[in-house]
Amino acid sequence: MDEQLPGLLNKYDVPIPRYTSYPTVPYWEFEHFNTDVWKEALLDTYKNEKGEICIYIHLPFCENLCTFCACTKRITVNHNVETPYIESVLKEWNLYKNLFPNKPIIREIHLGGGTPTFFSPEHLVELINGIVKDCTIPDDHEFSVEVHPNFTKKEHLVALASVGFNRISMGVQDFDPVVQYVINRNQTFEKTKEVADWARAAGFESINIDLVYGLPKQTVASVENTIKLINELKPDRIAFYSYAHVPWKSKVQRRYTDDDLPKASQKWDMYHKGRELLTANGFEAIGMDHFALPDDKLLKAAAAGKMHRNFMGYTTTQNKLIIGLGASSISDAWGAFAQNEKEIEAYQERVNKGEFPLVNGHKLNEEDLILRKNILELMCTGTTRLDENKLDKDFVEMAFNKLKLLEADGLVKIARDRISVTDKGSIFIRNISAALDARMALQHMGKNVFSKAI
Repeated sequence: MDEQLPGLLNKYDVPIPRYTSYPTVPYWEFEHFNTDVWKEALLDTYKNEKGEICIYIHLPFCENLCTFCACTKRITVNHNVETPYIESVLKEWNLYKNLFPNKPIIREIHLGGGTPTFFSPEHLVELINGIVKDCTIPDDHEFSVEVHPNFTKKEHLVALASVGFNRISMGVQDFDPVVQYVINRNQTFEKTKEVADWARAAGFESINIDLVYGLPKQTVASVENTIKLINELKPDRIAFYSYAHVPWKSKVQRRYTDDDLPKASQKWDMYHKGRELLTANGFEAIGMDHFALPDDKLLKAAAAGKMHRNFMGYTTTQNKLIIGLGASSISDAWGAFAQNEKEIEAYQERVNKGEFPLVNGHKLNEEDLILRKNILELMCTGTTRLDENKLDKDFVEMAFNKLKLLEADGLVKIARDRISVTDKGSIFIRNISAALDARMALQHMGKNVFSKAI
């Protein structure tokens, strides 16, 4: 281990955004945003993208509460909620389709949650058929779904494959029974393998596994055992995330105490061991928290400098128009963001009235657009050029002062206006990106906003 590392871990383990967008949601200027602003930005980007879009659909229902989860969800065993929710999502989609001047090209669909397979196979097919109706679907499309293996049947995967789904992401987190108990997610390796086998038999081309390090009661040994088991499944891609501890946002995370959480140095040991095991099995590290096999599309995109990052994480498609459907979904038209009502009832009420169910958003100014590109390049390629002529001189001076401190710690290299992340700096990429976050610098908020960086 680098002798400096323990000190750096303590120094930089501070609350920092994950930068799936810039500006990040806490710094959006709601007062300058309305539905007309959103429609204008949407149609401008739609035209520039020649009608090509990506769609994210939030399906927020779960039968079981995983206590580590900070996503927007509704815990219920009442499946009567399925039909009215799907009807609302399709009504919202029709509001968008009525705006478009021509037939949209759907490059990507992602079903997230919640637990998308809470919905019956028949309802999922009804939903997707309603989305793609009167749209163009390219042969090289990517349709993906997040699943909880405990609540996924073979029929779900067969049905989704029949409507074009070719990628699946399975949540695992950790197979250790102690960890699973405290996060209320009892999931066996055997069940996970069964769902992976079903997916391959149904024709899914790519399998992703989500793992988390830094969970309560987690140890290096449990991470090591989990990854050894995962390697038996031979997934194409692995997302190895740092646990986001945000109990002020997700009250259920108080089932355990802060004392149950690993310290920054322990989390680093977990990540380091996990990375070591993954690379030994042929996976290559990409961006902040992804690993992929050499023939995976994401790794090829990263090698070609074409990897992208948005609210869905790292992606191979570089579309600048993402339409988020469903309660709490966030849409991205590059020049503006928009978020839907978070409460399911409020979302459905507004859609049923024929309204766009937006609750807040942000229109990016010129500085936002420049810094969004800079941060995106850092997160995806590890290097960017800060154009001093297009940015406020005081901000540029402040940013370079911060970057020089990062350079002194060996995390970046600065060559005039070019900033490059070092190998040591890769784990601190959130901290490095934060040096270019003008809005956070001007409106510094309290600690209970973001999860810690490490």
